[in-house]
Amino acid sequence: MKKPLLAKIAKGIANLIPILLVIPIASAAAVAQGGKAEPNRIEFKRGATTTIINGAVRGDEEAEYFLAAKKGQRLIIKLTSVPAKSTVFQLLGENNDTLGLEYDANFDYSGVLPKTGDYFITVARPTKVKGASRFKLTITAR
Repeated sequence: MKKPLLAKIAKGIANLIPILLVIPIASAAAVAQGGKAEPNRIEFKRGATTTIINGAVRGDEEAEYFLAAKKGQRLIIKLTSVPAKSTVFQLLGENNDTLGLEYDANFDYSGVLPKTGDYFITVARPTKVKGASRFKLTITAR
């Protein structure tokens, strides 16, 4: 009776070997890319000009988003957070253009976009102290 049990254990170990070999490769790929997740794409429901994103950041984490927009569109961004003013955002153009917006104390933005393309929005805590912040990002593009 012990032979079938040992055979099952050996088969289970044999099934795990390919998985154990893949894990270090996947981990190395994440490290090679800096371990960061891809930014989330912001999309509007059909016919809508406004979308709301709810999220949270902890410590030095950042929430990153891409938004496709057209030259001449007015982009309006409003950021609220709990605790109040515990998150800020940065808006960058395709070539890391700051659009006159630095990363300090941005809670609202309204401006006409200079070119068609992807715009990058990062939400973070202004200080790296421990703790978490919940945020609501309201984005309007007209």
